Amino acid sequence: MRCVILGAPVQDGAGRMGCEMGPSALRTAGLISVLTRLGHQVEDRGDIRRGPARPLTHPNAALKALPEIAAWTAAIMEAAYAASAAAMPILLGGDHAISAGTIAGVARRAQDQGRTLFVLWLDAHPDFHTLETSESGNLHGVGLAYASGLPGFAGWFPDLPVAVDPTRICTMGLRSVDPAERTALAAAGVTVHDMRAVDEHGLAPLLRGFLQRVAAENGILHVSLDVDFLDPAIAPAVGTTVPGGATFREAHLAMEMLQDSGLVASLDLVELNPFLDERGRTATLMVDLTGSLMGKRIMDRPTRAFV
Repeated sequence: MRCVILGAPVQDGAGRMGCEMGPSALRTAGLISVLTRLGHQVEDRGDIRRGPARPLTHPNAALKALPEIAAWTAAIMEAAYAASAAAMPILLGGDHAISAGTIAGVARRAQDQGRTLFVLWLDAHPDFHTLETSESGNLHGVGLAYASGLPGFAGWFPDLPVAVDPTRICTMGLRSVDPAERTALAAAGVTVHDMRAVDEHGLAPLLRGFLQRVAAENGILHVSLDVDFLDPAIAPAVGTTVPGGATFREAHLAMEMLQDSGLVASLDLVELNPFLDERGRTATLMVDLTGSLMGKRIMDRPTRAFV
């Protein structure tokens, strides 16, 4: 497979410094060499640069960095669309605000190809606030709502070429959901598998059911993997830690099932904050998970010795 790597060094959406170093940390952790060893053709197009931020004000005074995030969304949307012409774009965040642009770009490409885009959102948070409902004002919490075509973004965010049908979105691993998001998710028809559902039913049956839906509709899949999908005990390098996340094996199982499905057409790796990491172990884990998604098998894994 041909893969295009794009860095998206966005930290304006998280309200905390450090995520802009995420793309560099993922490259340093060996992402490109892992993909190359798996037989993929890899083109690293470097980091996306956003255009000028136009002055924007919004009635919700809590919103932070709205001009910057709107400009980033436009730039990432175009870059993801261009990269998806004949390759699998892999976007290296940056905070989860980047997914507003990624999903919008690949949804446009899917429409060009006459395909239906589905989204698997692996995250502790659904990021389903609108500009009106966000209380924190941190715009990494609105990306999925924007890409789903929820109202309230027109005039502030870029015009959305194609909205993703919310009923074709599956969120998995949720364990921190605000009341406004809970209401919006239910009203929109998003599939929600929180960690209680994972604990009760197991990750595999839940994910398998969603992948069967994607295949039945001849769809293609965008995967957005947030560091805080993982339990902070194994992935500490994130500014929004929530206890009780996916285990090492659950996360690898999800990636292996995605590889087996043959449905993944684009990928986000987001919210890695190297400033909060411990000797790069979160970056290394994210690269390992990407390897599993792209074809690495258990039998390929050497034993590691740590001194």
